[in-house]
Amino acid sequence: MGEFNLELQDDGWFMKIDVRGLSDDCRRAILRRVKDNLGFSGAVEALGIARGSLHNYLNGIRKVPDDVVSRALQYLDEEDFNEVVGGVERLRALGVIRSDGSVDYSLALQILAMASRDEYVKQAILRFAVENFREDLKKMLGVIPLMVKLTWDRGFEEFLSERKRRKVKDPKTLRYYRGLFEKHLEGKVLSEELVNYVVNHPNKWLRNIFRHYIQYLYHVRKISPETYGWMMEVVPSRSYKVDVRPYPINLQDLAYTMSYLKKNHEKYYMAYRLMLEGGLRLSHTLKLLENWSPNEVIEINGLGIDTQRLVCFEDKGFCRYYLGVREVVKPCEWAYFSVDTLKLIEKYGRTHVDEYAIIKYAKRNNLLPPKYMRKIAWRLMIQTMSREIARFIQSRFGELKISEARYEDLLSEADECYPKYLQHLGNKLINIY
Repeated sequence: MGEFNLELQDDGWFMKIDVRGLSDDCRRAILRRVKDNLGFSGAVEALGIARGSLHNYLNGIRKVPDDVVSRALQYLDEEDFNEVVGGVERLRALGVIRSDGSVDYSLALQILAMASRDEYVKQAILRFAVENFREDLKKMLGVIPLMVKLTWDRGFEEFLSERKRRKVKDPKTLRYYRGLFEKHLEGKVLSEELVNYVVNHPNKWLRNIFRHYIQYLYHVRKISPETYGWMMEVVPSRSYKVDVRPYPINLQDLAYTMSYLKKNHEKYYMAYRLMLEGGLRLSHTLKLLENWSPNEVIEINGLGIDTQRLVCFEDKGFCRYYLGVREVVKPCEWAYFSVDTLKLIEKYGRTHVDEYAIIKYAKRNNLLPPKYMRKIAWRLMIQTMSREIARFIQSRFGELKISEARYEDLLSEADECYPKYLQHLGNKLINIY
């Protein structure tokens, strides 16, 4: 074999290929792959043909004979073959499709029988069947059970909050789900018409609630696996459109908002300061105020760290308070704020502030909505610290992977960087903040 590395495939996969079913294009593609692997001279030697013959085959001047294709396959692996030969051509080469275009049903049924042993094949066949033969499947399986009435009961609510993999813990979310369910689904009978109604409803959250209920019905064995599978396939989850939402930072609007609140509503001013300084959500801000316990000593779950809830660094001008909200979709560990804001918290701590009241107040007086404070804080924070530290301060833990050791590192780095943010914020709102 000389200088060429001619490696015959020894797994015999090519023995099952009927080269007579391969088109001229596929034959040339196979020879081209052998030439690419072995080089022109190597391919000539391996295939036992003249250089001129290989040139003519590759350029379509002459048809590649069956015996040359058979020898060429011995210098390819099966992955190479699958790459250069299309799906229908492979079926012809394997004998599933005959030369006259008819199907060898015995071979096709053997492939389908593989679904009982291969999970990937089974899922592929099911997806294809649902996408292409949905109506036929419904007729065959009778997937819509009779007289299953949808009712929001204690069992369903417990399923949502305790048994689902992603539990629905937030009381506001549960209230919203229940209101939407009672308005659109309560008392209705499970039917194809109801499925179509949910799929086409303008409020896409209804899809999510319906899917949750289907999971619940399957959990309590009121519907079959076939019904469950069909409905979960037909009713898509709420889609999340990835778009760019402009949240422009207009510092004049921010300055006006903070100045107005400072003069007219000190309690709301304190809440806005907390959101702006710590990048907090409004709900977490109000939870901190309502449950203010600065002297309490706690242990951070899972990390073995004991700390006082309120830790102040007077020389650096800031404090951090451990809120420890973890058992919801939107967590909040630490709330960072200035010592000046601490004085306001001490004045108004342990007080309830209604979330919707502050939102309505802002709207009524043409102020920036509370939700903008976290977004503005993020954009200003990343001007003074790394995104990783900013994510830690704002409890964006879904974007971080934190070990115990890394948690303590991030905490100390956040303590180091945070004063720079407070100074930057003060410069932006000079004589107002």
